[in-house]
Amino acid sequence: MTSSIKHRGNNKTYEFEFPPSDAPIEELNEFYWSHDAEPHVLRRKQILQKYPEVRKLTGWEPSTKWYVLGIVALQFSAAWYLRNTYPLSWKFFGVAYVVGATANQAVFLAIHELSHNLLFKKPIHNKLFAIFTNLPIGIPYSASFQPYHQLHHKFMGDEYLDTDLPTRLEAIILSNILGKLFFAVFQIFFYALRPMFVTQIKFTYIHLVNIVIQLAVDYWMITSWGWKLYCYFLMSSFLAGSLHPCAGHFIAEHYVLNENNKPKKALESKSEGNIDIVPAETYSYYGPLNALTWNVGYHNEHHDFPYIAWTKLPELRRIASEFYDPLPQIDSWVGVLWWFVFSDCNKLWNRVKRTGKEKNGAKIKNVDRNQE
Repeated sequence: MTSSIKHRGNNKTYEFEFPPSDAPIEELNEFYWSHDAEPHVLRRKQILQKYPEVRKLTGWEPSTKWYVLGIVALQFSAAWYLRNTYPLSWKFFGVAYVVGATANQAVFLAIHELSHNLLFKKPIHNKLFAIFTNLPIGIPYSASFQPYHQLHHKFMGDEYLDTDLPTRLEAIILSNILGKLFFAVFQIFFYALRPMFVTQIKFTYIHLVNIVIQLAVDYWMITSWGWKLYCYFLMSSFLAGSLHPCAGHFIAEHYVLNENNKPKKALESKSEGNIDIVPAETYSYYGPLNALTWNVGYHNEHHDFPYIAWTKLPELRRIASEFYDPLPQIDSWVGVLWWFVFSDCNKLWNRVKRTGKEKNGAKIKNVDRNQE
């Protein structure tokens, strides 16, 4: 079966092959495959062309380091407070969930800001401060995060270089209620371990420094204050990437959920210019939890301008509002966790991937056929 649709905005017709509704499940369960470049580069060029003053928003935000110092101090203080509390007690869990997970989510996202060199002018200062910021996480993380996250920005959607994407094995096994619940509870492990199985990066001296300093501080804490304190750091890190309100951003940023999810059979539509080849692949959230997460909810804005610090992303949206207001948005990170797990239309398949090869479900036959 074939169908021709007109892509909104580029005035070209694309002819697709798509499977019938009774096709084998392995054909229907597929990622959204795109042969187009990711949208952020184009939108950045369009915004800069219309609003060149946006360039003045780029650069580091020196005030961020003081907030980070406060969060790290808060975590060490909470750990000291719990040093004689049994880790499986309700008191320990409650503090780790309310204080620790919220603080460590801010720590993770501070390292995200540092990976873009947005706290200090010199990259090496950002790398070293990220190692300090890493301390409440309990395991070395910051040095590995930066190169993988840079690949995510430069090659968004690439099935081999963008390790934010779920693998085919994950999508096959976990695209059911129990599987999605398992993914939501343990998503911190997926984001930490998946990159090592998909793409290998070079081990550098920064990785070594990150490991040595983290292990030295961990050893000092355990021998001086006890192992329960270290358990607080580990539990805080786990809960920060589990069923926690702030953890909703992991899924909200790039998964195609709910009404944004266009079934593959939508390619059968004969409507003139009323359908995109693939849905949007980045989603912003403008709610109050941004105050705890360095405005990471401004995610379209961040991908468009990754070198604008968190404090200036709302100003970017204000200046270029006509570019961002029409884009689909996420209203609730808590809702995202619920919808992702319990809605049948939301699966791990709901991500946009790009490659030069033809894929099942949407094989482009004729591209770049100009229309009058």
